[in-house]
Amino acid sequence: MICDNCSHKCDIKEGMTGSCRARSFRGDRIVCDNYGKVTSLALDPIEKKPLAMFHPGSLILSVGSYGCNMRCPWCQNDSISRGPVECDSLTPDELINIAVDTKSRGNIGIAYTYNEPSVGFEYVLDCARLAKDNDLVNVAVTNGMLSRSRFDELAGYMDAYNIDLKTGKADKYARIGGDLDLILDNIGSAKEHGSHVELTTLVVPGFNDDERDFSTIVSAVAGIDRRIPLHITRFFPAGNMKDASPTDLQILYRFREMALSSLDNVFLGNV
Repeated sequence: MICDNCSHKCDIKEGMTGSCRARSFRGDRIVCDNYGKVTSLALDPIEKKPLAMFHPGSLILSVGSYGCNMRCPWCQNDSISRGPVECDSLTPDELINIAVDTKSRGNIGIAYTYNEPSVGFEYVLDCARLAKDNDLVNVAVTNGMLSRSRFDELAGYMDAYNIDLKTGKADKYARIGGDLDLILDNIGSAKEHGSHVELTTLVVPGFNDDERDFSTIVSAVAGIDRRIPLHITRFFPAGNMKDASPTDLQILYRFREMALSSLDNVFLGNV
């Protein structure tokens, strides 16, 4: 059966999972295997998402599961992105109750993050609906690879996004399992739905740390809306790139100056 959750459209055999390792074909239907499976839960400053211009100074309950529909060699959350791991279980009602109970500590809502939340679309959607019923905001920290129809369905409940924009070159995106056109389309869709949108580019040595590549990112963002905040963040060894060096700080400073020539809001991260 074909899974239509993202642009991969995995053709999954009975009892097997798709490339995200979180969705399978069982009982004549595609099943969200990571539904309610929680690997990470924390009350974080919203700036860690990172969101710099959405309720700054507030806290948000961050929740993550397992699985991802991309394969970035430098993944910062490699231990949970690659597939099933030991998890706790939380129903949507239980998660919302925790979020409501932490309002007194400054919590404003729920951030779906850590792994790629879109591979658990059904759980995120159910939680997001309940969150809105309880006056909580919803934030998605995502690679933007959800199919357009599902992205639009979820966008009705999302107050804010931080979307990864790893490169402005389609061929480079394809090498790591990404679809640049879909991601840019979804960024535009989020803006059309009235959601707050910020973008993050992790500058990875040997992948996107040259000026020509970065200029394509800046052009893509400016083409959508020059006011969209762009976070330029420093890579540290992780995933299958544990032997690599951190991003040269001078590159980040230079990229920030380049971005400010076309964008209004540019931030450096991990420096």
